[in-house]
Amino acid sequence: MGAQGTTAATAAAPDTGDGRARRLTALLICAMAFSMLQLFLLGALGPRLVEELDLSPAVLGLTTTVGFGTAAALSPAGGRMVDRVGPRRSLVLLLVVSAVALALIGAAPGAGLLLGAVALGGIPQALANPATNKAILAVVPQARRGAVTGLKQSGVQLGAFAAGLPLAALAGGLGWRGAVWTASGAALLAGAWALRALPADPPVRSVPSVRSVPSVGTSYVPRGMVAWLAGFSLFLGAGIASVNTYLALYGVRALGMGPTPAGALVAALGVAGVLGRIGWSKAARPGRAEWLPGLLACGAVGAAALLAAGSLVPPLVWAGAVAVGVFAVSGNAISMVLVVQRAAAGRAGQDSALVAAGFFAGFAVGPPLFGLLAQSGRYGWGWLLVAVEFAAAGAVAFLWAVRDRRAGAGRTA
Repeated sequence: MGAQGTTAATAAAPDTGDGRARRLTALLICAMAFSMLQLFLLGALGPRLVEELDLSPAVLGLTTTVGFGTAAALSPAGGRMVDRVGPRRSLVLLLVVSAVALALIGAAPGAGLLLGAVALGGIPQALANPATNKAILAVVPQARRGAVTGLKQSGVQLGAFAAGLPLAALAGGLGWRGAVWTASGAALLAGAWALRALPADPPVRSVPSVRSVPSVGTSYVPRGMVAWLAGFSLFLGAGIASVNTYLALYGVRALGMGPTPAGALVAALGVAGVLGRIGWSKAARPGRAEWLPGLLACGAVGAAALLAAGSLVPPLVWAGAVAVGVFAVSGNAISMVLVVQRAAAGRAGQDSALVAAGFFAGFAVGPPLFGLLAQSGRYGWGWLLVAVEFAAAGAVAFLWAVRDRRAGAGRTA
């Protein structure tokens, strides 16, 4: 009887764990989508914002700089906070602040409040990767962490799809403000879901003194693999942010597309990014994952070339948008898979935040540089700049992979 009861309990445990992991994955996908939804909305609705709020293309790029500059500055502290307070509290805060930021964007009468709202939106971006990665380590079995990480990273691109298709279409009927307010309400509902669905966090850890933990003063400095991935993410983020911010405007001003079809370009990029992140993350097994960032960056260079060629052969812009999703966007997911695979005990949040800080810094730098070229209609030079940024990301990734292989060979010799 006791043996049978033990056997039954053992058999039931995997089902309970699998169901919990599936629910967690769905929630984390939503959290990642809302954490960066403002970026994709500003890009997809860019033509409408430029016209109604009298923004220049350079100011449109500045919105991305403000948001991701804030996220880059706050990411190291955000990672430490997540390690202290736990993923549930962090995810609820992420979703509530996302809702407030989106509501303020929808209410903005001009560039001033718009930039302030976008800066507020940098907080959920800073929390997103540390909180979601921490939740995965707490709930998901080790064998499934890579796949779940890829799935939750695809949530970012789900946000791109939502901004580029349903919300852009909604903007055609309700106006762009109504579309943004709809997204704000959805973020609040997701916050309530997180509060009910996630297991309670442990008590908040007290902050250790500098005397008891000598490394506190240096914990914000990335080292080893984390430093290399942060550098890779810096260049990758610069290129991706330029595409996200200016792709729809490029379609309208250089290719003669309407605002809704131009927004659909962002949706196509988002769908390709979802599929790419899921597929490449499943392939990112130890021993292979180390080489994927460099290979994906090489594919991203070709994607930038296709976008530039769209000015001569317009259908190629669709192929370029899809290729950016499959290659460039997927590269960020693989960097997070590597962090989850290799994070030291108790540092998953901090390591995730440091890599994300590099990515967000790239997002802050890339669009203003592209915007200077877009201001004068030189989109071809802008896509060349994006190609150079992706090539630099590939160079950093390959250098790290070679060093990592040599270090591994030295350890096993």
